[in-house]
Amino acid sequence: MTFPRITVDPDVMGGAPCVRQSRIPVATLLAMMAEGMSVTDILTDLPFLDEEDMAEVLNFAADAVRDRTAR
Repeated sequence: MTFPRITVDPDVMGGAPCVRQSRIPVATLLAMMAEGMSVTDILTDLPFLDEEDMAEVLNFAADAVRDRTAR
């Protein structure tokens, strides 16, 4: 599965997966949701992101967990 909105660059945020060449790590967005923020709240706080970005963040996380549990 490919995730074109998720980028990994060793020179950005230590190589952590981020959304579209930004400095916003996938893990940060997942933590925000885990702490109770809605996607609408996150998009209000980070207006350069969109709903498709957030959907890809969730799909990326699901794929990462799926890969880890399959081993």
